[in-house]
Amino acid sequence: MVELPLVLIVSLALLAVASPGPATLAILGTSMAQGRGFGMALAAGVFTGSLFWSVSAAFGLGALMYTHVWLVEAMRYLGASYLFFLSYKSARAALRRDAQQAVVRTRPTYRATYVKGLLIHLTNPKAILFFGSLYALVVSPTATATDLVQVIVTVASVSFSVFFGYALLFSLAPVRRGYIKLRRVFEAALAFLFSLAAVKVLLSSRG
Repeated sequence: MVELPLVLIVSLALLAVASPGPATLAILGTSMAQGRGFGMALAAGVFTGSLFWSVSAAFGLGALMYTHVWLVEAMRYLGASYLFFLSYKSARAALRRDAQQAVVRTRPTYRATYVKGLLIHLTNPKAILFFGSLYALVVSPTATATDLVQVIVTVASVSFSVFFGYALLFSLAPVRRGYIKLRRVFEAALAFLFSLAAVKVLLSSRG
């Protein structure tokens, strides 16, 4: 085994996972609008996507995608398209005057919510690049399979804590009451932020 820079790995993971982005925006909005169960379901989907890219990068798939530009480009366009779709849905919710009607019309199943979270992270090119860079630049090339598993578990622990922590925090009753009062403002803000995230994904480059 080699000595792993776990403090650096945890710091980088926190910076990448906890900072505002499509996944955290979706968890925030879903938890406030639809409650804890749906927020947790979406967080579980995002976490699964994060774990998939982490394991893939650790064992070579991430590096393969990073060296094949067209794969990352395809993921970039898919991710941006999905974010624009989420922006459209938030905009529609913001235009509805009846809060109860908006909740009923937009509430999916737990399975659909989980898939939504999964798609957000599987189509996020920044997740591919983050994990690819993490394992390529921070983890030693001489790391054993045991070392790689330790990194995967460490990053997964950070991701789990952040994603599910956000779901719990933003589904608290006072937060949800604030959302109900300002529902249209929140939904309009989410529509704008999802569109902004989509544009940033489209304009981003490998460098």
